Amino acid sequence: MNVVFAVKQYISKMIEDSGPGMKVLLMDKETTGIVSMVYTQSEILQKEVYLFERIDSQNREIMKHLKAICFLRPTKENVEYLIQELRRPKYSIYFIYFSNVISKSDVKSLAEADEQEVVAEVQEFYGDYIAVNPHLFSLNILGCCQGRNWDPAQLSRATQGLTALLLSLKKCPMIRYQLSSEAAKRLGECVKQVISKEYELFEFRRTEVPPLLLILDRCDDAITPLLNQWTYQAMVHELLGINNNRIDLSRVPGISKDLREVVLSAENDEFYANNMYLNFAEIGSNIKNLMEDFQKKRPKEQQKLESIADMKAFVENYPQFKKMSGTVSKHVTVVGELSRLVSERNLLEVSEVEQELACQNDHSSALQNVKRLLQNPKVTEFDAVRLVMLYALHYERHSSNSLPGLIVDLRSKGVAEKYRKLVSAVVEYGGKRVRGSDLFSPKDAVAITKQFLKGLKGVENVYTQHQPFLHETLDHLIKGRLKENLYPYLGPSTLRDRPQDIIVFVIGGATYEEALTVYNLNRTTPGVRIVLGGTTIHNTKSFLEEVLASGLHSRSRESSQATSRSANRR
Repeated sequence: MNVVFAVKQYISKMIEDSGPGMKVLLMDKETTGIVSMVYTQSEILQKEVYLFERIDSQNREIMKHLKAICFLRPTKENVEYLIQELRRPKYSIYFIYFSNVISKSDVKSLAEADEQEVVAEVQEFYGDYIAVNPHLFSLNILGCCQGRNWDPAQLSRATQGLTALLLSLKKCPMIRYQLSSEAAKRLGECVKQVISKEYELFEFRRTEVPPLLLILDRCDDAITPLLNQWTYQAMVHELLGINNNRIDLSRVPGISKDLREVVLSAENDEFYANNMYLNFAEIGSNIKNLMEDFQKKRPKEQQKLESIADMKAFVENYPQFKKMSGTVSKHVTVVGELSRLVSERNLLEVSEVEQELACQNDHSSALQNVKRLLQNPKVTEFDAVRLVMLYALHYERHSSNSLPGLIVDLRSKGVAEKYRKLVSAVVEYGGKRVRGSDLFSPKDAVAITKQFLKGLKGVENVYTQHQPFLHETLDHLIKGRLKENLYPYLGPSTLRDRPQDIIVFVIGGATYEEALTVYNLNRTTPGVRIVLGGTTIHNTKSFLEEVLASGLHSRSRESSQATSRSANRR
């Protein structure tokens, strides 16, 4: 179950099926992102694709010597663009691939428009999602719900994305969902409907143990997306932001022109592939080794070129040398900027208190530490608010809850009102009333013993004590202990054996910390393969945008105003 490989295979097949000759790849905004995640431009150029165009681009030239490979989402707009294209074709022949199921009526409309008979074939290739890591995918949807319910357009997109994923991995799963989430049940039903309607597509060779799709809701764990991260991929996303593998470094002081935007892709960058899940301290020493390795190779490259053989050797090694030089400067720049931000924003100290809020249960110590950091001028308003949110979620119903005092401290620190308002919005989004689970206290004797032993041993790294709630959920699922009253099956049948192929989808977005959990479970649990997906991949900033987009924020304010009004009446 490798999503990068699945999408890559589709794209390779499209290019192969079009045969030899020069080609143009015609895409839309979304499929451009889907392709760029699994192939570099130079890799596709080697397959005789010399031009990349957008279907919605108005000023494309007529180039009858090129074949067109069209890879498009089956939307109304794209079908309309294709109809216009086929009426006045710019290329000699068209191979059309839709990233999802296309209706018969749309195919008929295209056939009617193809008066010049330039279409060689129309197919469905189910690469309708962003393949981020081999075990991680996203739909790049931010703000998928209105209140607790789906935005209808986003529900449709999520259903398409999830069914395409299942088709690309050749899985027809049983479905379980989080009972406390109406949105999870709704998405499960929509996926099940598509499987029933398109049953011929889902007729794969049956495995002994059927695959399982588990649908969860971000509301059940609002803690994980609020924490600072210390492994390379997660940390880059938290502090710099990753958008389809691209990192914007234009704000970095003194940045050179060619490093304003860099690409971090495990497919084409060996250093990143080997280090993406390692802790920041390890990355530092690995960068040093990379530099030393580069320095060793460098003098040889710059030696005198006296003979033809010397020149030939230099030319042969030069592309590799250039590539290595690019890798070194890219990672040195990224790690340097992460280092600067950690020190400038006092993140080691901030993160230690975040971890205490997420993992310990000592209220007075936590409160003291939060108050102390709110007084620290180095702590940014964003980090200050994040600490107060974590406190609010953990100690929401604690008898000595001091949230009003912390809100006053935020105001004294000069934190903008838009940030202060977000504290109540986050509690409304993922507070105790909403959660189907108990995030903070171990529930059974085994868990309590584990926590006790962990306390005795001490934690080897105070910055990575936290484990996402997903870890516990998957652990129970793999062992056949995930409670059916909390995560029921959709439909009458249940799984008798322990699941082997598991697809987890998080409505409201997954995180890179959860992706790391899945990566580790895949590595350490023989016979179990897990793929994680989400409507998006969050860092704290995008998660707070998700909370705002849900509109729960304004509702919480209205309800508090209503409460005060009724109190005044009395």
